[in-house]
Amino acid sequence: AGEDTHLNAVMGAAAVRGFQTEDLSDPTAALATPKHYVAYGAAEGGRDYNTVDVSMQTLREVHLPPFQAAFDAGAGSVMVAFNEIAGVPATSNPTTVRGILRGEWGFDGVVVSDWNSVGETIPHGWAADGCDAVARALTAGVDVDMESGGLYAECLPGLIGEGRVAVADVDRAVGRVLAAKIRLGLFEAPYVDERRAERELLSEAHLAAARTIAAQSLVLLKNEGVDGDVPLLPLAKSVGTIAVVGSLADDPKAQLGSWIAAGATGDVTTVLDGIRQSVGDDTEVVYARGAAPDTTDASGIAEAVALAERADVAVVVVGETADMSGEARSRASLDLPGAQHELVRAVHATGTPTVVVLMNGRPLSTAWTAEHVPAILEVWFPGTQGGPAVADVLFGDVNPSGKLPVTVPRTVGQVPLVYNPKNTGRPWLEGYIDIENGPLFPFGHGLSYTTFDYDNLAVADTTVALGGAVQVSVAGSKEKARSVGRQHP
Repeated sequence: AGEDTHLNAVMGAAAVRGFQTEDLSDPTAALATPKHYVAYGAAEGGRDYNTVDVSMQTLREVHLPPFQAAFDAGAGSVMVAFNEIAGVPATSNPTTVRGILRGEWGFDGVVVSDWNSVGETIPHGWAADGCDAVARALTAGVDVDMESGGLYAECLPGLIGEGRVAVADVDRAVGRVLAAKIRLGLFEAPYVDERRAERELLSEAHLAAARTIAAQSLVLLKNEGVDGDVPLLPLAKSVGTIAVVGSLADDPKAQLGSWIAAGATGDVTTVLDGIRQSVGDDTEVVYARGAAPDTTDASGIAEAVALAERADVAVVVVGETADMSGEARSRASLDLPGAQHELVRAVHATGTPTVVVLMNGRPLSTAWTAEHVPAILEVWFPGTQGGPAVADVLFGDVNPSGKLPVTVPRTVGQVPLVYNPKNTGRPWLEGYIDIENGPLFPFGHGLSYTTFDYDNLAVADTTVALGGAVQVSVAGSKEKARSVGRQHP
């Protein structure tokens, strides 16, 4: 959900309430499983599955509170992580599982391993063999072994016979699983309505919700004028010619992102299609692939430039493919991959007013684009209705309201970069000598098409007692921004 502990806690608790509903026996309810417990996002070098070395203070102040909030919201299950924490794998960590989760928080739900994470404590150097891994995981409090080749079933009888695992430990694990099934009503109603998906997936209500959610997730990073001070966005639907360039503009798989479950590319409305559906009959929309994220081939840039030169505005869609983000998709660079940076520079050089649409799963360090291109819209991987949602924002049918849940760095060398770092003894000397010290875009950043003016700020009291309150009043006004030479209602 982002870099902020409180934001993660609020989002986690909301997700639990959404998945589990008010009644777990409801056939539409699912057991919420927060993951991955714990500190999975602090992998060294930004490499998925890598080791994590954090202090107990950081663990308790940063990484544990969102999980606790999820359990306070009623989460009935939790998945332990692949990573180790200060030398001990999370899968069989007695401090975090048996100590904090079970002991301090009193969590009595199901703890499940990640995919083969029990068996993978062997290459961690933590367990000697499969049965040693089972003994360590079960006694630490992990109830379910997921995809370790049946190690629990294979090893537990012998481990019990040797006295390494107590029958009471097995009973507790089995009891937690059975209790979860009872809460879910699986013994009374073990089968689901398999035709429900056919009735509800891609229904008008779901498509409308997908479009609304996607539009609300978009973040307007920059919106300046080309001629004068009037911002470039929103565009008018009556603009003469729009040049849409970039392979991602017509890439349904990229819009879905990674881990798409039942998502199908045939159900996606792309950004190119969304723009075409939004404009009037008098507006021409032309398209050129230009450049793609997964190749350095720049041969298509010339066509994109030619289209941009005869257009009134250019919309350049760049970023990452779906396969560049997600699990086991670590990147050493945060720059635009392939020849996309050259594409942006070439289109901008035509002098045609240019909007850059960023489609990606991680923050990208687009410093040149941020300095030179007047309008930038971050759309992430916006899903099946991402195309119409992007068009809704570009043309002003939706006022952008998304805010960055992460700090966007200027370059990968700044990582980790957060809005609330620890204080140092020499803050005036902790910068870089070759780049500006601050972020490209800060946490919480996000513009809209409305401008606000505040004046007559007044504070009722000049002093306030400890634990007291202060009253502040302000007068304000707002004015809708309009596009250059294109009066948009």
